Amino acid sequence: MKKVLILVDDTYEELELWYPKMRLQEEGIGALIAGPKSNHTYIGKHGYPCHSDMELEEPQAQDFDALLIPGGYAPDRLRRYHKVLELVRDFHQQKKCISFICHGGWVLISAKILKGKKVTSFSAIKDDMENAGAIWIDQEVVIDHNLVSARTPEDLPAFVSAILQVIKKQNSLLSSS
Repeated sequence: MKKVLILVDDTYEELELWYPKMRLQEEGIGALIAGPKSNHTYIGKHGYPCHSDMELEEPQAQDFDALLIPGGYAPDRLRRYHKVLELVRDFHQQKKCISFICHGGWVLISAKILKGKKVTSFSAIKDDMENAGAIWIDQEVVIDHNLVSARTPEDLPAFVSAILQVIKKQNSLLSSS
C-alpha cells in the first residue's frame, strides 16, 4: 500500500489537510499524520482538531511515497524543527513527491531546496519563495518533477489530482528501473 506522510501543528488550515487526506484514502493510499508530539490533538485555524499518529522524530522518508505539508500558520512552526527540514531534504533527495499548499512553502524555503524550482503558493509568501530562489508562478497547481504546489483551498481538486499523478509517475519509474 502506498503511504503519504502529512505534517501538522497548531493553526493548520483544515481544508488543506483533510481534503487531500480523504481523497488520497479514497484512492487506497494510507495517510499518517506526524506532529511535534505523538498521540496529540492539534487545533486548526478554524478550531477543527487533528490527532497525530506519530511524533516528528519517528518517520523516515524511505517508508513513504509522498509528503504533504498543508498551509495555515502551522508551516511557520514546523520549519523550526530540524527533523522536519531533514525529512523534506530526504524526500527531495529520494525524488519522492513533496506536496505543499498555501503557506506550506515556508517549510521548503527553510529546507533550502527551492533554488531554480517552479512553484506556487499563497500570494503573501511569493516574495519569500522568490528570495529562496524559486520561480513563482500564479496558477492553481505547479508540478516541477517531484514538487507539487498549490495556492489556496480553491485549488484543492487540481492539487490532489497532481499529487496522485506524481505518485503514479514515480512508482512507474521505480518499477521500470
